[in-house]
Amino acid sequence: MKYSADRQHYETSSRNSPDWNVLDDSLADNQRWSTWPDLEKLMRGPTPYPEFVIEDAGAIDTDLGVLKTGKEADVFLVERATDSRSAVLAAKRYRSAEQRLFHRSSAYTEGRTVRRSRDARALKNGSNYGREVETSRWANAEWTYLRMAHENGIPVPYPVQICGTEIMMEFIEDPLNPGAAAPRLQATHPNPEVLQSYWEQLVDAMAAFARMGFAHGDLSPYNVLAAGDRLVIIDLPQLVDLAGNLQGAELLARDCKNMCAWFTSRGLEVDDGDLLGELLAAAW
Repeated sequence: MKYSADRQHYETSSRNSPDWNVLDDSLADNQRWSTWPDLEKLMRGPTPYPEFVIEDAGAIDTDLGVLKTGKEADVFLVERATDSRSAVLAAKRYRSAEQRLFHRSSAYTEGRTVRRSRDARALKNGSNYGREVETSRWANAEWTYLRMAHENGIPVPYPVQICGTEIMMEFIEDPLNPGAAAPRLQATHPNPEVLQSYWEQLVDAMAAFARMGFAHGDLSPYNVLAAGDRLVIIDLPQLVDLAGNLQGAELLARDCKNMCAWFTSRGLEVDDGDLLGELLAAAW
């Protein structure tokens, strides 16, 4: 795929900037060169890379628009392309502390450690630097948990890369509507057979998290995608350590209640107490 230069962008490029590159004049305002080549190994997704991951240093990222807005981050559609290949990815970009409309409760972070004493002090004092650390902390947490979940076979979007506070990941497409995002589980009304399959997939995923010692902590039908006949769990930055967090069991119980209420509303009678007991047994 070839990209033509945007004349207005070309004429207003700042050639005196130390970061200016002659190749930048071929990019439009909504484009950038792929950041993949500049990233360290742990800032890239688990190997082997899926076929849709483009490693070419000459690839161009093009913003296609906003996929989802949130209280602390927005998700954009980004096409990464060369002359011969292209892939659409989801780019989750965390807002700065000043721009966020929501601050996650410290209940989620109980039991987590901050390695650098300077960062710990800044977080405690709420300084400007501390707010920057907090934003990076959530992005890095989600990146870590996405990698961990994928490596353990949990259905989450494949994490492609992290660069600063932007996470690029697999775009989960609706197989029944090519080019469109998969709907949230909340918006679906599956038939009994599919509903039963969804329930089994959900229990397997929650049990896999529990065996690793975690609960999602904020699980609801709004952060589970229904991609045809499969479920994909999203939004992982608040993953809760069941052993290190005193509220871990309580947050897991809330996850169970939220999900069981939805399945019951769709006609599948399930019990949140039974699910909680099964998950606690898996954890210990």
